[in-house]
Amino acid sequence: MGTDQSLLTRDRKTTSSFILTISAILVLAVSCKTVIERQDVRPRILRDVPAQNLAYRFDPDVSPPADLKSDDASDKSAAVQNDFNTKQRQNDALLRTVESPDGRRVLALYGTADEPSSAFRIDLYNSEGQFLRNVIPPTISCVFPETVTWSPDGSLINFIAHKRALPSPSPTPIEDTLPETGGSPVPSPSVAPAFAPVASFDTEQIYIANRDGYDLKPLTSREGLIYFYFAWAPDGHAMVALACKEDEWNARERQYRSPAGRPRLIQPDGTERLLDDGLTDALPVWSPDSSKVATAFDTDVAIYDAVNNKPTQARLPLGDRLLSASVTYEEKTVIKKAEPSKNPTQNTTKNTNSKSATASPTPTPTQPTTPASFNPIVRVEWPAPERLYFQTAYVRLMPSEAINTFQRWHLLTLSPQAAVLK
Repeated sequence: MGTDQSLLTRDRKTTSSFILTISAILVLAVSCKTVIERQDVRPRILRDVPAQNLAYRFDPDVSPPADLKSDDASDKSAAVQNDFNTKQRQNDALLRTVESPDGRRVLALYGTADEPSSAFRIDLYNSEGQFLRNVIPPTISCVFPETVTWSPDGSLINFIAHKRALPSPSPTPIEDTLPETGGSPVPSPSVAPAFAPVASFDTEQIYIANRDGYDLKPLTSREGLIYFYFAWAPDGHAMVALACKEDEWNARERQYRSPAGRPRLIQPDGTERLLDDGLTDALPVWSPDSSKVATAFDTDVAIYDAVNNKPTQARLPLGDRLLSASVTYEEKTVIKKAEPSKNPTQNTTKNTNSKSATASPTPTPTQPTTPASFNPIVRVEWPAPERLYFQTAYVRLMPSEAINTFQRWHLLTLSPQAAVLK
């Protein structure tokens, strides 16, 4: 009886141990299966999603993004303007002022009588309108005033410039340099500030200086390329820029089109990474988290990683959707053509040289035409990580007046693609 009880107890322990083991295996299996079935292992924020893994929803003809940045680059500090008006600077035309992020410094952009109308110079002021120093040496001329900017932390100044076209001086007669009593020529006094030598180029390059206007140097130095746009990342780790060749610039100008360039990333040390070999006239923008850059090519939106060790890119083809949206847009907004007259006498043709009238020939069916509102993407805005806006329009920069019609805003709502775990 004792032996039987012992065997029974041992069997019960063995059975209990077996049941516990099976239960543990089942719990583990169910747990793993649950993770796989839920597919919930995903990045918590879009910053961590590679560009090639983004999904999107397209919403056509939406309201423009709130707080849309103005294209007006003619803002002027009242204090600096007052200095130009009262300190014998009437020959200098103040074009624009750019305030530092901390509000303590101001860049004054101004044109001079000896510069072409497209060129300007830059002086540094404090916030009270007090002149501090000249920033631009006499060997270069600044262009594209809308691109002059401070880095996000206010420690750097950036602008675009090229070699200054200096007029050849006329020879001065020797008698004009000699005093009336004879002797050696008398040197003319100089009041120009002293500048350290700075490299200059025949084509437009990006320059960089510290917040005091010193340590000026070219950030790019690719002679033959025209850099005409750049923008700092919100966190200041890099800037995105557009550059094109001289013949490409001239070809667009002859067509009255805005300039187009190849997007690239530029580090503060001058290191460049070409993002795409296609030309775009949609100025690239940063995502709010500084992790990506977006631009557009015709009717495609392009998104690039800007911080990953192995960057990816995505092309979102929107041509068909934009075409369909244009048809719907014009059905709703364009006034329909007047209906043909119901007077039958206006719909028949008489042959005066014949005894009987001949019927009008059957009209040839017209080919479908592209809606006038179907135009390429000309502008991109990225106000929130998951909301990417873009504008389509017809733009021509005519000599007398620029044409910008059918301006329509559209929205892409971004999200991570569903991932299959293996």
